[in-house]
Amino acid sequence: MKMFLDFLPIVLFFAVYHFSGDILLATLVLIPATLLQVAFMWWRYRRVEKMQLVTLVLVVVMGGATVLFHNAAFIQWKPTVVNWLFAFAFLVAPLFGGKTLVERMMGKAITLPAATWRRLNLAWALFFIALGAINVYVFKTYDEATWVNFKLFGMLGLTLLFVIGQGIYLARHMPRDTLSQNDHQKDDV
Repeated sequence: MKMFLDFLPIVLFFAVYHFSGDILLATLVLIPATLLQVAFMWWRYRRVEKMQLVTLVLVVVMGGATVLFHNAAFIQWKPTVVNWLFAFAFLVAPLFGGKTLVERMMGKAITLPAATWRRLNLAWALFFIALGAINVYVFKTYDEATWVNFKLFGMLGLTLLFVIGQGIYLARHMPRDTLSQNDHQKDDV
């Protein structure tokens, strides 16, 4: 359910754009949809993730600028700004408390050596930098409809590929006793 809610505003943006061909109208739908998404998350779970708040602020500011100035470039820059802010967060997190952002998010689920956490954290930062740069390339090089498709399908596809690659990397670097414990737990079931 949460994953569906996370993607609902962008799916609505995509659908409105493809039915109308109007990025301003799609943006006008995106802004309240994102506001409602965050409000629902607060109402339902009594908390909102920082990522959702950052996205909300950027949707309102950059989406608002898109509508106000009738210029799609503002909303097209939003994914790049979001991804580069995430990259920045991954890079500076170890300066505050010593742990990488990846370790803070996943450290309760798995145990890895500090060097592996650092490499994984750096990989995420580089991925977000690259994703932001690819977004700029796509919206500067291709037409608006291609960018809208890339925004939903291209970015999602690249993220899924990266997560699969991360899973493979993690499997290779998991301590052997953790892997054998998981095998024994499967046998017990």
